[in-house]
Amino acid sequence: MSDSKFVLTSPEGQNTDLPLVEGTLGPKAVDVRGLYGATGTFTYDPSFNSTCSCDSAITYIDGGQGVLLYRGYPVDQLANNSSFIEVCYLLLYGELPSAAQLEEFDQAIRYHTMFNESLRSFFNGFRYDAHPMAMMAGVVASLSAFYHDTTNINDPEHRNIFARRMIAKIPTIAAAAYKRSIGQPFMYPQNNLDYCSNLLHMLFAVPAEAYEVDPVAAKALDVLFILHADHEQNASTSTVRLAGSTGCNPYAAIAAGITALWGPAHGGANEAVLRMLDQIGDISNADKFIAKAKDKNDPFRLMGFGHRVYKNFDPRATIIREHCHKVLSHLGMENDPKFELAMKLEQVALEDDYFKEKKLYPNVDFYSGIIYKALGIPVSMMTPMFAIARTVGWAAHWQEMTADPGNRIGRPRQIYTGSPRRDYVDIKQR
Repeated sequence: MSDSKFVLTSPEGQNTDLPLVEGTLGPKAVDVRGLYGATGTFTYDPSFNSTCSCDSAITYIDGGQGVLLYRGYPVDQLANNSSFIEVCYLLLYGELPSAAQLEEFDQAIRYHTMFNESLRSFFNGFRYDAHPMAMMAGVVASLSAFYHDTTNINDPEHRNIFARRMIAKIPTIAAAAYKRSIGQPFMYPQNNLDYCSNLLHMLFAVPAEAYEVDPVAAKALDVLFILHADHEQNASTSTVRLAGSTGCNPYAAIAAGITALWGPAHGGANEAVLRMLDQIGDISNADKFIAKAKDKNDPFRLMGFGHRVYKNFDPRATIIREHCHKVLSHLGMENDPKFELAMKLEQVALEDDYFKEKKLYPNVDFYSGIIYKALGIPVSMMTPMFAIARTVGWAAHWQEMTADPGNRIGRPRQIYTGSPRRDYVDIKQR
């Protein structure tokens, strides 16, 4: 907290001094915690677009400049030089690991990927056509029933065990949900495979034949997971923090985050890109739909372009664009009609003056949806893939919040717009 003050003057001319809070980077914030006590007035900020709900040392975003830092490290440096597992360590513990620390962490994740065998029956209890996100939320919430001996949130070692266990098991849970949805047998994790190769094996291997992981596909997933690992106080992370502030078991908090991510306005953006491509249909229709997107009176919108936070460009999109084109070329899919259409839209967004002026550049969801489709991952599994990547961010924020001695239960206020006080009327007089 800085020594600066923000002076609020009421219509009656009364001044209230409010302290300013200043972080390492970014704008200052007005500390309004004493406002109600001093003035009897709340602040009003629907959707919390101008409200800092906490202080955090995990992720920094500058939407105007297109900056994304994990623990101070630019995300492009991490994507180009690191691995998802190393980034997980960084987000959880605040520093890049030594070689010995990384090896220990990697081995701990690999050897905790299996879930309790009793959980297999849980998946069989879901309808065959249940959405994988519904299954994931239910199974993750149930984990506290299997690991209740290590859910003391006031024990740092228990918090550490939880974070590692959650990161290790979420790909296995997601893959099992997918296998259930298509009627195939579950595939057990393989400890000799790295994180993303293991996920691809569990998704696409079958017991009847050998499956060889494509290293280009595994690398593209690894980079995507790095880019999706955390994104500050987004809706699902804020949900994890709010649920966790009650002192609930951590698995329940992560399950709450999964259900929040499931919303189409949050984790479903890459699904929306593919639905848009289906709607346009063919590259011959591209110009017509581009014109519709430019028409402010037309409800059609190009999905996967522009970003609510990034007002210039999405730094993650620049990184994943290269891998998107590499995957399409590697798989010989550059001439696939759907991908030709996607690349046409990309070209227009990068070159057309309208899109450049509006800063409607392709974002990470545009490219991630295309990569997932190219790898054979169905639309129903795209949000679960997002959840796998974001689990480490949720766990890191939950750990940070729970370890904070000043943590209190979240309790937003409201402006009441209902009826004023009125007296009960007997039913015979109504």
